Amino acid sequence: MVTFLLLLLVAIVLGVIGAVADDLGYLLALGVLLFVADVTFFAVLTSRRVRRRPMR
Repeated sequence: MVTFLLLLLVAIVLGVIGAVADDLGYLLALGVLLFVADVTFFAVLTSRRVRRRPMR
């Protein structure tokens, strides 16, 4: 969970710097890409933890 939040924070910071600074659009793209990868990683991680028990 800490890794998810840390990567989310880094993605937001890179996105803000890329959006505000001139000629640093690649940082914005990198921030968006990191955000998408982080959310995908978190979704896969949580889907693996959910285990269904058979009904009795």
